[in-house]
Amino acid sequence: MNFKKINIKALIITIVVISGIEQNVSAQSYKKTDSGLSFYADKMNVEVKFYGPNTVRIIKYPSGTSFVKNSLSVIKQEQKTKFSVTENKDILSIKTNDLQISVNTKNGEIAYTTTSGKELLKEKGSNFKSFNDAGNPTYSVTQSFQLEKDEPIYGLGILQNGKLSQRNQDIRMVQNNTWDFVPFFQSVKGYGVFWDNYSPTQFTDKPDKTSFSSEVGEGVDYYFIYGKNADGIIAGMRNLTGNVPMIPLWTYGYWQSKERYKSQDELVDVVKKYRDLKVPLDGIIQDWQYWGNNYQWNAMDFISPDFPDAKKMINDIHGMNAHLSVSIWSSFGPMTKQYREMDKKGMLFNFKTWPESGREVWPPDMNYPSGVRVYDAYNPEARDIYWKYLNKGVFSLGVDTWWMDSTEPDHLSQKPEDLDTKTYLGSFRKVRNAYPLMAVGGVYDHQRATTSDKRVFILTRSAFAGQQRYGANTWSGDVNSSWESLRNQVPAGLNFSLTGNPNFNSDIGGFFAGSYKKGWSESSGSKNPMFQELYVRWLQYGTFTPMMRSHGTDVPREIYQFGQKGDVVYDAIEKFIKLRYTMLPYIYSVSWDVSKNNSSFLRALSMDFSSDKKTWDINNEYLFGKSFLVAPILNPQYTPEKIVKTDENQGWDKKDESKENTLSNVDFTQNKTVKVYLPAGSDWFDFWTNEKQKGGQEIQKTVNLQSIPLYVKSGSIIPFGPDVQYATEKKWDNLTLKVYPGSDADFVLYEDEFDNYNYEKGDYTEIPMHWNDKSRTLTIDTRKGKYKGMIENRSFTIILPNGQQKIVAYSDKNVKVIFK
Repeated sequence: MNFKKINIKALIITIVVISGIEQNVSAQSYKKTDSGLSFYADKMNVEVKFYGPNTVRIIKYPSGTSFVKNSLSVIKQEQKTKFSVTENKDILSIKTNDLQISVNTKNGEIAYTTTSGKELLKEKGSNFKSFNDAGNPTYSVTQSFQLEKDEPIYGLGILQNGKLSQRNQDIRMVQNNTWDFVPFFQSVKGYGVFWDNYSPTQFTDKPDKTSFSSEVGEGVDYYFIYGKNADGIIAGMRNLTGNVPMIPLWTYGYWQSKERYKSQDELVDVVKKYRDLKVPLDGIIQDWQYWGNNYQWNAMDFISPDFPDAKKMINDIHGMNAHLSVSIWSSFGPMTKQYREMDKKGMLFNFKTWPESGREVWPPDMNYPSGVRVYDAYNPEARDIYWKYLNKGVFSLGVDTWWMDSTEPDHLSQKPEDLDTKTYLGSFRKVRNAYPLMAVGGVYDHQRATTSDKRVFILTRSAFAGQQRYGANTWSGDVNSSWESLRNQVPAGLNFSLTGNPNFNSDIGGFFAGSYKKGWSESSGSKNPMFQELYVRWLQYGTFTPMMRSHGTDVPREIYQFGQKGDVVYDAIEKFIKLRYTMLPYIYSVSWDVSKNNSSFLRALSMDFSSDKKTWDINNEYLFGKSFLVAPILNPQYTPEKIVKTDENQGWDKKDESKENTLSNVDFTQNKTVKVYLPAGSDWFDFWTNEKQKGGQEIQKTVNLQSIPLYVKSGSIIPFGPDVQYATEKKWDNLTLKVYPGSDADFVLYEDEFDNYNYEKGDYTEIPMHWNDKSRTLTIDTRKGKYKGMIENRSFTIILPNGQQKIVAYSDKNVKVIFK
């Protein structure tokens, strides 16, 4: 009996010990690695992975499943990161040098704070719903967050909703002609969130929660970046998804285009006319159908009889020191070599795309279907084939850059079953929104592999996270020629820049301009004062974007279409084109700041003046670089506002050419006034008059058709270049430096060979400049670096707003210039 009692006691002791061990295991049920930790909570697995002390990836997926994913956007690997973990009941506190994360191990919810305890963002639930994706069992996934009530957020891509802050929005994110989606937003509080999912996604912001909800995903997968400010967030996003390469200097000059030049003689003649008029020009674009009819769609070959000698055409253009870009698409007609080769290998999709008809008529004549099909850009072999024909048919002739149209791509039917289409990476639904990233990346990678002598530059209609690494500038699609569209472009470009993509532009004048032809002859819509005013204001805005490109249909846009020298409209256009060229040393140096230091061209006012809450939602002003405050005029002042409502299909309908009353006796020389807000935290100099204004106030500015409100931040140094007809016509050996005092200032003048990749090997120069406001001294510091053909001796003309001026010789050594 005693023996039995002893065994029972031992058994009880054993049970208690085991129970204690189980409790201990439960309390510390996470697994730690050098780069993060993982745990199980509420029927799901949760992984926390660090990509540096300020960037963390969160992965959540249902228990009993696995999560394996190679990101299409993120190219950085998780990093060994120093962090500590403390545990208190159900809460894990994870701390790095930059960030503190609280993890609830019971429900899996995560909250982010600064190391000092300031709340940044907290999750509000994750959701997984079973979904059949073209026969593959998977999930639809949702992640919700809780934002502060008055916290503005920016980003999400190129949005045509006219808003800067995207609070209280409900947006279906599926790439299309005029909306380009990047599932990333950043907050004025200094953090950003990248939702790494490529399927159709609903972004919803309501007072109680903000969420991303995607149709397809094995799990929740997002990145949290704490950058402290907007530049830091953008740097974090580019650190994950790729840095911005330098593009050629000439691409920052003026581009002329239209839909479309119909022969090589017409194309070359445009360049000749600009040279004869002595109006600067660097880029000319040949839109579609240089390949012939729609059955030969996107043959990427000059097989149209209207382009009988493409090599001569290109040589003629180069002989006038201009550059040619040609239109290439994501689809092919059935009579092309590309179609036939890809079709045999199952590399073509079957959904409806543009153009639908083999005949160039509107509406499409479906008695003669075009047979055009989109190619599988997700397939690396298909991308190889694409480049093989592009290189042979066009690049080898000397074409300089690519206009990649329809990179979203055009998907006309939008049938749900279309998304079941099989791609190299799974269903089209699964990878839908990343199509432009793959298409653009394919051309960039192949050209880089072919030559380093010519920098890649791609003008593209769509974008996704990471596309900034591919030398691409995204335009906002076929928007209407309307004041509403112009107003929308300003916040569209700013929000796109705030996703980490710095290169944005829009069709100057808007694309569909047919309504301005009513009452005017085919070629004279450009004489319509209503269009003239819109076009000039759009061009003035375009002067202060990363690409200054005139393009559209219905109404021709070349400067000589608007009159001649001495005419007020012509003179306004010429004035701003020439201003753009004098700004090239500044613009190119900003481009280097973007590439080297992760800066941005287009800067929402909240980026640099976040302490001034009035800037948080200003959607009609911005900084161009860190010095120019641009307030484009976005409403008509001389003519009535024309309301234009068409989409990309209706815009092609040319049948309504009814007469309407035309304006006469519009006096564009009259002065008008416009309101401008000058952010607090700086003084501002009127660029035109040098008048100084204090920040933190709204002012009335007098303008006319040839001017817009343009200010320079005190504490700025801006280099201006020579009067030229093309970007590299004259060396920068005699630049003007305008110094705007009021605080200390720094600027780095950057130069290289302007169009190759030798800068990646260190072949470039930087000349640092510093303005000491107290001593009124400008220091032009010793030049750093060298490259073949660099300027050894130069002079700078230094000008202050009060008219003081000094000329100094500079031979690459430190020079001090003192103003009394």
